[in-house]
Amino acid sequence: MPPTEGEELSDFEALLCDGETFRSTALSAALADRGGVVICTGFAFSAIARNWWTQFVRAGWDEFEDVAVLGVSRDGPYAQNAFLRWLGSPGFRFFADVDGEVSESLDLLADRDHMAAVSTPWRSAFVVDAARTVQYAFVADDWISPLPLEEIEDAVASL
Repeated sequence: MPPTEGEELSDFEALLCDGETFRSTALSAALADRGGVVICTGFAFSAIARNWWTQFVRAGWDEFEDVAVLGVSRDGPYAQNAFLRWLGSPGFRFFADVDGEVSESLDLLADRDHMAAVSTPWRSAFVVDAARTVQYAFVADDWISPLPLEEIEDAVASL
């Protein structure tokens, strides 16, 4: 079962991309002083990822004070960095979950019936404090649901 409010996110480690470089980083080291928003999507450059992250840029999420906004998707670090450059927003970073271990640690990995031998995380968002305790959790029950932006912003404001 995916993490819920009050639970602690696992301190997973994966390649963290910043648009230019990438290095193996633990979630705890990627969080900012007040915590972070961890957003899981299938693949960088997918229609949903482009839609969501463009909305985050317009909403100013890359300017949250002392709160990191961290994506997780199944693409490798070069695709993640290309996506971040495409967004033009240096405030976001992405974990490259190439092998699905991050998604698995969050109990979000799901096989995609119409995509042979492909699994992706359920679309989801977690607002966590600096100790990785979930303050807000959203896991979509389908592959196209939008994120509840206002609820996430309210949770970030409460950190």
